[in-house]
Amino acid sequence: MTKSKEDDFCVDTWNSTPAKGSAGKTGLWRTYRPVINHEECTRCEICILYCPEPCITLDPDDKSHKKGKIIIDYDYCKGCGICSNECPQKCIEMVKETEFIEEEQEEKN
Repeated sequence: MTKSKEDDFCVDTWNSTPAKGSAGKTGLWRTYRPVINHEECTRCEICILYCPEPCITLDPDDKSHKKGKIIIDYDYCKGCGICSNECPQKCIEMVKETEFIEEEQEEKN
């Protein structure tokens, strides 16, 4: 059996899931949002490992990739950018939250 580069670049991670704390959903004060380029992402799970708010998970049921799809729970993501800094593929971009607000307003009109 031949291994691909993708199989060699894998980190076994554990992760917990975010839960509502005394502050409630804490993603509301975010100024930057991490956006994943799923075409470039190898699902190495480094972002999951380094996320301080365990709001990045791997959805193994998503069939867009053999390992699943990396999902960010924006209700709890604070936009710290650690995932973007640690991503070895550089496929997570920090985008200003105002760009999404403008898009949402345009969709409503």
